[in-house]
Amino acid sequence: MEEYAISSNVARKLSTMIYKSDIYNYVSKKINEFRNYKLIGEIKRDPVPEHVAIIMDGNRRFATDLGLAPGAGHLFGRDKVEEVMEWCFELKIKNLTLYAFSTENFKRDTGEVELLMKLCKNELDKASKDSRIHKNQVKVRVIGHIESLPKDLRESAQVLLNETKNYDKYSLNIALAYGGREEIVRAIRNIAKDVKDGSLEIKDITEPTVSKYMYTNELPDPDLILRTSGEERISNFLLWQLAYSELYFSDVFWPVFSKRDFLKAIRTCQQRKRRFGK
Repeated sequence: MEEYAISSNVARKLSTMIYKSDIYNYVSKKINEFRNYKLIGEIKRDPVPEHVAIIMDGNRRFATDLGLAPGAGHLFGRDKVEEVMEWCFELKIKNLTLYAFSTENFKRDTGEVELLMKLCKNELDKASKDSRIHKNQVKVRVIGHIESLPKDLRESAQVLLNETKNYDKYSLNIALAYGGREEIVRAIRNIAKDVKDGSLEIKDITEPTVSKYMYTNELPDPDLILRTSGEERISNFLLWQLAYSELYFSDVFWPVFSKRDFLKAIRTCQQRKRRFGK
């Protein structure tokens, strides 16, 4: 019995050493790369989404689980955008829309809102200098009630929009101070104004007409809307545009959302027999 206890203890220590070793990490990394490579091959055999929209959720809960202040989670989540853009380049997904900050988020703690505004400004400034944006001809849009954002953030957004306005290979659309209901109300007001001044006839108000009054008027509706963190709701995101979108809910927090998680979302929706772009 004593010999069994000793051998079990040795086995546990040996397993721990192997698990923490560089060799284990290297082999594990290579296995994951191979699995991703195989999955990418499967995905590329079928049409890929033309437009993917993501609700980037779980930053605060991720931080809380680590014993940190909820706002600190946004620091962990900020670099994930660059990774997702790279995955889209690899799969030739032309349009990516990210729900970065909702109109409801303004109700959060003042310090957290200020941190988010600062992070957004820094990321827009960083994107302006990012060679990948210019090399891949990514047209960047900021959609939402822009007037409610801080002046310095609006200025950074405008610089990036001006620098990329003529690009047409990919599009990155950042929803800031965005709310789906607010967007629809805004569209109704503008339609009413145009009817009142005679530039639009009531009989000409159709679904395509209404779509032209949305923030996303130059974009196809999303083929896939993906949400991280395990929550299964839309949270006032692209309410007009999602009529025929596939919905996918991932149970991982945004900061740890991996390439394999993304690939699984794309492949799952392909297996629903959706003809993307049709």
